Amino acid sequence: MNSARHIEQGSTNVYADLGRADADAMLVKAQLAVKIAGIVKRRRLTQAAVSEMAGLPQAKVSQMLRGQFRGIAEDHMMRCLTALE
Repeated sequence: MNSARHIEQGSTNVYADLGRADADAMLVKAQLAVKIAGIVKRRRLTQAAVSEMAGLPQAKVSQMLRGQFRGIAEDHMMRCLTALE
């Protein structure tokens, strides 16, 4: 079975490739979430500990660590990163 596949080179922003109007903001949030998750894993922190350190509700920490950060403001994520470092 020979099927021709077209592979298209994407940009460095998957959100822009998907046509999202808020692509730049989403990319920044994704990068922040990756950094925060790395620190949490490296330091073996619980979500409750991160919540207390960052002043975010534990539910928001959980969402952020699962990549669901649309409802979390970028400045909250920055404060979280600063609190963890």
